Amino acid sequence: MSFKKTKKRKKSSRYHGRNMGTCGTGARKKSKGSGHRGGYGMAGSGKRADQKKTLVLKLYGHGYFGKQGITSKGTKRDKRDKINIGEIQEKYKPGEINLSSYKILGEGEIKNKFIITAKEASNSAIEKVEKAGGKIILIGNKKKKKEEGKEK
Repeated sequence: MSFKKTKKRKKSSRYHGRNMGTCGTGARKKSKGSGHRGGYGMAGSGKRADQKKTLVLKLYGHGYFGKQGITSKGTKRDKRDKINIGEIQEKYKPGEINLSSYKILGEGEIKNKFIITAKEASNSAIEKVEKAGGKIILIGNKKKKKEEGKEK
């Protein structure tokens, strides 16, 4: 047996000073500050907090929580400036280039003759530049161990 509601109360009659200052929020302590909703802004959006988890996942995706990658405390990030020879081919005109703070990497192709001054260079970069008729001048003679082994 089901009962139908005979008269529905209008919404305009609700929450107009009748609820002892709570305005329909329930307990008064809920609406005082922002403690009930977990803080202002992104506060309370931590790994285990559920207050704003759905909002965060919609906005930032599932990569927002948790650690990104495995590194030990002793692992240092490689902060050296690096550039591929393919980028050098695109950005610079053939001739002498001073890239004294860069390490030259061998990704990409090089067709023009370049004379590059650099801090470091990979073996593949040196080979490709020399094949195109150019050369890489290393500051401080930082050669790879493979080349040093060949010379001995």
